[in-house]
This record gives sequence, C-alpha cells and structure tokens, in this order.
Amino acid sequence: MVAGLAIGSISIPPADVARTVAHQIAPNLVEASGLAHYQVVITQVRGPRVVLGAVVGAGLAVLGMTLQALVHNPLADPYLLGVSSGASVGAVAMIVTGVAMFGPAVPVAAFAGALLALGLVYTLSRSGGRITTTRLVLSGVAVAYVLSALTSLMLITSGTGDQARQILSWLLGGLGRASWDSLWLPLAAVAVGLVVLLAAGRTLNVLLAGDEAAITMGVDAHRFRAQTFVLVSLITGVLVAVSGPIGFVGLILPHAVRLVVGSDHRRALPAAALAGAAFLVLADIVARTLASPQEIPVGVLTALCGGPFFLWLIRRDARRGAAAQL
Repeated sequence: MVAGLAIGSISIPPADVARTVAHQIAPNLVEASGLAHYQVVITQVRGPRVVLGAVVGAGLAVLGMTLQALVHNPLADPYLLGVSSGASVGAVAMIVTGVAMFGPAVPVAAFAGALLALGLVYTLSRSGGRITTTRLVLSGVAVAYVLSALTSLMLITSGTGDQARQILSWLLGGLGRASWDSLWLPLAAVAVGLVVLLAAGRTLNVLLAGDEAAITMGVDAHRFRAQTFVLVSLITGVLVAVSGPIGFVGLILPHAVRLVVGSDHRRALPAAALAGAAFLVLADIVARTLASPQEIPVGVLTALCGGPFFLWLIRRDARRGAAAQL
C-alpha cells in the first residue's frame, strides 16, 4: 500500500508517504513533510484507490477460498452464482440510459442487479424447500449466460462510441472510480464477512471432508451451505458494484495461499485476505503506470497474471497424478 501511494506519474519518497499518512491520522503529533501537493496526491488521488484495491482484493480472495470449500471445486470463484452478471446488467443499463452521470447511480444499479440475479438463482435452484449445490451452481451458470447476453446486447446497441468505451471499461474492472465516500460499504462488508467466515472456519474444514463427515460431526451441511452462499453473494455484489468484475483474484489467490499455509481455514482465510489485498494493489500500480498516461483496466492484468499461474497449477497436479499412478 505504501508503494501504491508512492508510485505514479508523480513519484513520492516512501518516507514522505509515511509521514503524510501519519499526519492525516494524528495531525497534532506528526507534522506533514515533503511538497505541498504530496498531500493532495496521497489523500485525494491515490489514497481511496489503494484502499479500495486492498479491500476488493482481500474480499475476492476470501470469498473464492470459501466457495471452493463449499462446492468442493477448485475452479469456483466469487462470480460462480451469476452475481457479477447481474451487477453488469444494472451498471450497463445506467450507462446506456445516460443516468450514469448522476452521482452513485452506477454502483447502486450494479448492486440492485446483483441482488436480482441472486434472487433469481435461488428461486430457480429451490426444489422441495431445499437447495442443493448442484442445482445452485447450474442455476448460477444459466442465469449468468442469459444476463451476459443481455449485457452484450446493450453494448452493441449503445448509442455512441463513448458509451461503448465506458461500458467496456466497467466490464473489465477497475479502481479509478474510488472515492472516500464510497469506501465505507465495501470495507464494512468485507470486515463483517471475514469475521463471520473465520468463526465458521472449523465448519469449513469439516466440509472439505465431505457432507457425510460433516453430518457425522453434527453439522447441518445443507443449511450452512445455503446461508454461506447468501453471505458470499451479498458481499460479492457489494464488491462488484464499486469496482466492476475483476477476475481471477478469487480463483488464483486461494490456491497460492494453500501452497504456503495449508488448507486450515483458520489460518488460510486471513492469509488469503492479505495476499489478495497485496496482489490487487500491486496489479493496480502496474495498470496505471505500465502504459502511462493511458490506464490499463486492472482486470486485464489480473487475467494475464492469473491465467498462466492457473495453467501451471493444472500441469503440476497432472504431473503429481501421473507420478502417483507409477
């Protein structure tokens, strides 16, 4: 985060970054240092962006790790249930209709679209008063395809080239719309979610052994899974609403964290939060400096980093499987 505040078109020494941040926290104890415009750059331009990147990265990594445990699928990520597609429909609708120029219209519409998609997925997956993982995932995939098609239709029929570029920029994900006023909701959602999921760490560990083992240990797997799916989907909707759909963070970081700290969620979830925060902040530094003054959508860079890493994981597991057979 210090690097995110220091690196950019205006380079700021790390010592000045530390003193400026400390001055903002305790103005009576620490004096500001450096040039006068350093404070503006740190507090108004880069500060909200860096904090949002850390919050979104931490949230996506934690949610991805949780979903992978819930569905026993290493390919699961926070966008599994179609929430991001619903958010995209809401945001794109605001851009196409021209309402996007009015304050927080796009984030509000994106969150409303995410809630609509969540309700639709749960309605379609419910049968006999119960929700199974298979029906939930299949319903999420189906709804995501339909909503993605609707988003593509609005993109193609958008009235101007500026609208199309604005839509593409949102769909690729980015942190450029960050502001201090919009940070409290994602920060609160991720903090509450992390506390709740840490409290359920033992249950998540039990689910890794399968539903039969969970039932043997007195865990109502179906109820816990349904409640956790709702929590994960709501937090995902909040994160997508403020940053757009940033892919691969929730898919790759959980695997990388498990290589280091293991699969115990009581250790892995905090580690995933730290790793996700660091990764997305670093990716955003590259996104805004690599082709400066042109800014690359951070979602493009996360995909470029995550794709090769995931292919390496697949190859590694394949080699381990072949060695085990021998």
